[in-house]
Formats: sequence, C-alpha cells, structure tokens
Amino acid sequence: MFDYASCPSLVRMFLDTAAREGVRPYLVAREDAGWKEWSWAEVERQVRLLARGLAALGVKRGDRIALVAENRPEWIVADLAIMAAGAITVPAYTTNTVEDHRYIFSNVQARGVIASGAALAKKSIEAARQSGPQCGFVIAIEPPALEQHAGVDVHAWADVLAMGAAGPDTVDATVAALGRGDVACVIHTSGTGGAPRGVMLSHGAILTNAEGAAEVLKLLEPTRERFLSFLPLSHSYEHTVSLGFATSIGAEIWFAESLEKLSQNMQEVRPTIMTAVPRLYESIRQRIAQGLKREKKLKQWLFAKTVELGTKRYEGAAFGPLDALLDAILERLVRAKVRNRFGGRLKAFVSGGAALNPEIGVFFHALGVRVLQGYGQTEAAPVIACNRPFEERMDTVGPPLPGVEVKIAPDGEILVRGGLVMNGYWNDPEGTARTIVDGWLHTGDVGEIDAAGRIRITDRKKDFIKNSGGDMVAPAKVEGTLLLEPEIAQAVVTGDGRPYLVALVVPNAELAAGSPAAARVAVERAVERANARLPLPERVRKFALAPAPFTIENGQMTPTLKIRRHIVRQVHADVLEGLYR
Repeated sequence: MFDYASCPSLVRMFLDTAAREGVRPYLVAREDAGWKEWSWAEVERQVRLLARGLAALGVKRGDRIALVAENRPEWIVADLAIMAAGAITVPAYTTNTVEDHRYIFSNVQARGVIASGAALAKKSIEAARQSGPQCGFVIAIEPPALEQHAGVDVHAWADVLAMGAAGPDTVDATVAALGRGDVACVIHTSGTGGAPRGVMLSHGAILTNAEGAAEVLKLLEPTRERFLSFLPLSHSYEHTVSLGFATSIGAEIWFAESLEKLSQNMQEVRPTIMTAVPRLYESIRQRIAQGLKREKKLKQWLFAKTVELGTKRYEGAAFGPLDALLDAILERLVRAKVRNRFGGRLKAFVSGGAALNPEIGVFFHALGVRVLQGYGQTEAAPVIACNRPFEERMDTVGPPLPGVEVKIAPDGEILVRGGLVMNGYWNDPEGTARTIVDGWLHTGDVGEIDAAGRIRITDRKKDFIKNSGGDMVAPAKVEGTLLLEPEIAQAVVTGDGRPYLVALVVPNAELAAGSPAAARVAVERAVERANARLPLPERVRKFALAPAPFTIENGQMTPTLKIRRHIVRQVHADVLEGLYR
C-alpha cells in the first residue's frame, strides 16, 4: 500500500505513482472515435509542461489559480500542475454565474484562471475583469478568440505548454519544497449569511482522507481499480476521491459523458468503484419502478420477492429452507442481471454528499448492489466516516475513518479531530475560530454514536439546505434573491435531502388582494427572473402561495421580524410535501 504517512504532498504522490505505473492508462475520456486513454507518463509530461508554463506567466508559490471546467483529463492535469508550480487550486462549478465567479476570484485574489469551452472561458474572462487587476490571465483549454480583454490576457492551453517547454525546469525543486501543511486547494462552500466561504484544505488533509479510504477498500479485495467519475471535480468529495484516493492506488479514472449517459457508460466502462450522491440512487429506483409497471406479472413478482428476501437477509431474519432455495434462484435470475446493468464488476457504490434515505439503501442492498454510506463535509477534506463492507447499517454513516477522532459534545454536536481537518477559512479568522476549537472541528451536525462505534446523524445545527445531490445551499441567499422581485413579499425555501428546492411564497399586498390566479402568474414570472440570477442548485423548481403572511401573531416570525423557517415548514408541511409529488 502507498506510504501515505511519509508523503509530503499530493504532487509527490502523483509523481511517485506515475513513475511506478508508466504507460498504463490513468485518465480515460470519451471522444468522437471512442474512449481515449491518457497514460500516467503522458499526464506527467503535461503536468510538468503546464507547471513550467504557469511559472513563465509569473505564477509564484502561494498564488491562487481558479479552475473552471467540466470533468475531463485536463482538469486533473491543471490541478496537479497548479500545485506543481507551488500555487493553490481554487475549483469553481461550471454552473456558477459570472457574479459567483467574480466573488470567488476576488475572495482569494486569484492570479489567473484555467477554463474549458468557449462559454466557460467567456464567463471566466468577464469575471476576471470584474474581480480586479490581480487576475491577469485566462488559460482556455478550448480557446475562444484569443484577443485581449481589457487587461485579461487569454492564452491557449497548447501555447502555455509550449511556453513551459521553452522555460527552465524548476518543477522538482518546487515540489520538493511542498509540505503536508501547505494549502493544496481552496474550495468554496456556503456560509451562514449566504456568502461562500473558502475552505483551505492542505495536502496532508486530503492524503489523510485517501489513506482512510484505502483502509476501507482493503476489505473489498483490491485489484486494479477502475473509477467512473461523474460528480463535479470541483466538489470536495469527488476531488478527494479522484485526485487523492484513486490516484494514490494507481487506479484508472474514466470520465462519464453526462448524467443522461451514465447508465450506458457504466455498462461500457464496467467500473469497480463509484462515488455518488443520494439523488442518483433515488433516480435509479424511480426508473426501476417505472420500468416494472410495463413488465409481466411474473417478472414483477420475482422482483418483489427478491427485494423482500434481500431485506430479510439485511435485517438478519431467519431463512427457512424454501426461502433459502428461492433466494439462491433469485440471485441468478434477478440480482445478477441488476449487477450487470452496472457493468458487472462493481464492488461498491460509495454514497456521500447528503443523507441517504435508509429505505433506498436497503432496496439496493436487497438487490445485491453494495452501497456504503459515508459522512463528511468540505471542512474535513471531506470524509469523516463510512460504513464498512459486510457491516453496512443504512440508518448510520458508519464508524470514523482510521485516524479520525469523533466525539459528541454535550449539546449533541458531532466534533471531529485529526489530520483531515481544514487549515481554516480563507481570510476569515473569526469564522475559523468559531469552527475549530482546541483542535476540534465543530461540524454543525447533531448525532450519536452506537455501541459498535457507528455514527448516526439525527439533526443539523447549521441552517443550510443540503439537497440529495450533495449541494449545500444557504436559504437566506435564495430567499433574498426572491425578495428582490417586487411581486414577492415573503418567501421560505426548503429542500433538505430533496432533489430540488421548493418555496412557499407570500405575494405582495396588491397581488394578494386580487385574483389568486393572477397572483400565481405574476409570482411565477418573478421566480423565473430570480432563478436566472442563481446557479442551478439554488434555483426554485416549484412554489406554492402561502394562505396568509408570516407574522409574529401566528408564530411564524420572531419579534425581531425574522421568519421562523422551521415553524413555517411544520405549519405548511402538507403543502410543501405536495410540491414533490
């Protein structure tokens, strides 16, 4: 196993693994003619050239470089090259608006940006212009027109590689100077006021996570693993799994074409490990249920019996001789076919980013598809705990990873300590001091630890919404955007653990006094305008009109005129639940 403890940096880890793996495939992406393999040696060559090219552009140790791209081999190359130049990667979602990018670039005083595709490059150029003179260049993986843009130099990826080839080779000396405590990346996550906070993750934090994941994988008879990557690499979960864990074990990383083609890609790629968020399992289960409606009664019965017996086995219920015989038959008739739909080699799905409904976890377990639910947050690089293979309990997130300490505070909050804890929030010492106290990370989640050492999450102290896709959304930001529309007087947004956001809206007094139908049309248009200013995870998919305003008198507003979201959600639970049907 890779010697994580003595490895000083993620770049050193990559270079050592590349030296061992050589011409074996590392990154694989779909192109017009089929799947194209990038060998470890080719990736190392490009990392070194891009790092030298960044140095030629004036990038120095500690500079922040933003990275805006979809999942593709160049994303990994860029991330490693930024670090190999001594700089810090600042990943950003491709769904961000120009204003979102501007905030992030300004917050970290980004020196430059690497972006892919004409549309993403165009947004990045505009955001760089608005963020200040320090953000002086954009490297376009697939460049638009390469003219100057009011102080922002636009360079083609190939040209920067050529600049690197012509410049001095200082990569090994720069990498040798990196240490485990140095910041590797700054990943932004929503703050309590809605403004994203930059989480500083060190090389050591991500390596600690990778080591813990490798210990869990050992229980699944490791082979030459093949990962299918589809979660955004800008998310700390996929970032650590791919850049940290998969790279450290010499795995192949294949990039899914899209969510729509994920099922097809799974059968083509035949992955051994996949990370996913609960929304994927929800979607697959829905598709299975819809497909069964079109099948004959016998097939429906066989499937239902498979789930029934698999659930009994999960619960530890005793099997009679007939049940055991039927279960063995169903293993071949049903479960084998289900596993083949996922490529036939999948050892485990690892679920994270949000809470998995235990019922859905048991459903997949009953069908012979292992789902290991984990738990974490960006501030912990991000994995804190994970269920172990053959010991899965779907109502828990499993025990802590090796080397991670967890305890429950007197008020029930989950506290975490270890090498995985962030260095702090970028340029926010007060926020850092509130979150890390005496070395313990205060997660904001409430839970308990059972007799077997497994963590069970029972509540969330933070007033965030975490949807089933793993996106963290600050309701105050979304509600504030809605309230900018004159037709909307009050709004409460919800969607924790759900696939999308919904809102309960109070129209302005003029609309409320008129026709309900006219009010609904006006509010619908207002919501559409607000959504246009928000990135996709923060957009409101459906809304309902509240029957009355939220007031102090009806208990839905505090004396200081703050809406009591939890009370509103309780009072209007049936209406809000109806928006998900």
